[in-house]
Amino acid sequence: MTINEIQDNIIDEFSEFEDWMDKYQLIIDLGNSLAPIDEKYKVPQYLIEGCQSRVWLQAEYENGLVIFKAESDAVIVKGIVSLLIQVLSGHTPDEIINTDLYFIEQIGLKEHLSPTRSNGLVSMVKQMRLYALAFKAKA
Repeated sequence: MTINEIQDNIIDEFSEFEDWMDKYQLIIDLGNSLAPIDEKYKVPQYLIEGCQSRVWLQAEYENGLVIFKAESDAVIVKGIVSLLIQVLSGHTPDEIINTDLYFIEQIGLKEHLSPTRSNGLVSMVKQMRLYALAFKAKA
């Protein structure tokens, strides 16, 4: 699936709910389904700067694709990073760097986050793009 197809699926999934409490529950469920990362990555080197909660993000480059794994100590944040992984993981560095993450606006996520969580979201996206940029430069 392309990044845009995945984003469209997420938009469809979120559009099934009118109430933001239901949407938050969906985000929490997504976070709960995220596989935990290896303890060796739960060190400061993998922490994302700018997040109110602790978020560890790890990336690998396999067969020309970037594979992300992450974990957070906050359920909503874990769900948000799970969404980002769902959209960006398994794609090429160029796709990750150049994509417009329109699903964030379309599902109303940005407007329903506190300013600190919104900053954290921006930091997560920035870090994922930095990993993609680094892998592109290495290749």
